[in-house]
Amino acid sequence: MTKSIYQANYWHYLTGDFLYRVHPRFRKAIKILLCVVLGALLLAGLYALFNDTVLPTLTRRIQEMFNYAG
Repeated sequence: MTKSIYQANYWHYLTGDFLYRVHPRFRKAIKILLCVVLGALLLAGLYALFNDTVLPTLTRRIQEMFNYAG
């Protein structure tokens, strides 16, 4: 006879059930923190994507546009 090992079921966290288990006073704080973290990750990803390709080209074009003497 084999004994089964307990595996935690985290599905209720993914179904939106998590915030209803939190005290109502902290729900808004958790949502704001989650939005701030996701926004920071999005901005960091966009900066990493555009830093190497777009920004050097854009800087060069702006300098060429305003360099009337050259």
